[in-house]
Amino acid sequence: MKARVGKFPLQGRALAGFVREEERGRAAREKEKREEERWSLSTGAADLEGIQDVRPPFALNMKSATGEDEKSSLEHPCRSFSLTEIQSATDNFADKLILGKGGFGTVYKGQISSEEAGHLVAIKRLDSMSSQGELEFRAEIDTLCKLRHCHLVSLIGYCDDNKEKALVYEYMPNGTLYRHLHSPDTPILSCVTRLKIAIGAARGMDYLHTGAGTRYGVIHRDVKSTNILLDANWAAMISDFGLSRIGPTNQSISFVDASVKGTFGYLDPDYFYTKKLTRKTDVYAFGVVLFELLSGRLAVDPDKEEEDQCSLVRWAKKCVKERKLNQMVDPTIKGTISTKCLTRFVQMAARCVHSVPKERPTMGELVTSLQVLLKLQEKFERSSQSSIKMCFPWKIHKYFVPSAKPNSDQSGTSSQQSLDNKN
Repeated sequence: MKARVGKFPLQGRALAGFVREEERGRAAREKEKREEERWSLSTGAADLEGIQDVRPPFALNMKSATGEDEKSSLEHPCRSFSLTEIQSATDNFADKLILGKGGFGTVYKGQISSEEAGHLVAIKRLDSMSSQGELEFRAEIDTLCKLRHCHLVSLIGYCDDNKEKALVYEYMPNGTLYRHLHSPDTPILSCVTRLKIAIGAARGMDYLHTGAGTRYGVIHRDVKSTNILLDANWAAMISDFGLSRIGPTNQSISFVDASVKGTFGYLDPDYFYTKKLTRKTDVYAFGVVLFELLSGRLAVDPDKEEEDQCSLVRWAKKCVKERKLNQMVDPTIKGTISTKCLTRFVQMAARCVHSVPKERPTMGELVTSLQVLLKLQEKFERSSQSSIKMCFPWKIHKYFVPSAKPNSDQSGTSSQQSLDNKN
């Protein structure tokens, strides 16, 4: 199957218009690809030696158990917490405060007190038996201390006290995107909400890749729905930078390393086979998230026996090839999505998971495309609402009869008059 956008055998005028847009933007994409080509980073800590100038002054054990500074740097923006403070914030790591568990360890809901008031936080405690250890702990602190953005989860501080390691983040009340897509006890996400979440996540990733306003660029390496958090306003926040790699955006660095890390189902096959990590590795994983948003299906579903059904990407590509786009829509939002929006969304997600990395879009292009789709969907929903109102022009309250009437005869007469008027 040819996965290039302009070659998909899809139907309709919407596709023709999309192809024309792609042709107009092809020159711009080619220019960006030339500038970006082979912008890749090491997957090993030793390779960071060549770019140590971009690392902030960082020293572990910045505060002892007694609270006295051992080593400190005024340039480090994150607060250092003692083990006592972390234990107090989590009620000594109480089970009732557990928000979730991952490869790094357990995440707790906590409350940090300040001079003004208490603040809800999420505290990720490193499991001593975790496969992710010191390097990942430092990588996350280094990354989040360098980069600040409205769609990146904020790191408030960390603890490295008496062999206890923890990271303290701002609390996200709506949890993970994964939970809202795959748990039955959560509210249904509308098409517009899903598009806004995708736009927010894409903006955060674009900031990471380009280092806008800074001289750093970051490859996340573990983009997935569990690492996209939702704040009180349902804005998407990229989280979990333990596997990320950072380097200056004005240099081209190419490394090949034997270790390939990520999450099965979101892992770029090209990265897996060549072991070359590039920004397009993140774009592939983001494409999987887009299909997840559209379909409500798991990236990998072990309960499905057929291979084409088990893998979300394989299933999505098969649906595209067979022109069964409507079958790709989450049943909870079926009938609420614009046909034009659906076609373009599928085309865009398919480009992200293209087998050839150079054919994939940049995160900046995805932000622009998603914004266009949001406008299309909002226009479609406004039009649908107007049509519904046109179907019911009468004023229902004109014929409303209170159930409690002092005179039953009057009540009956009124009811009959209402029926007569409607007839």
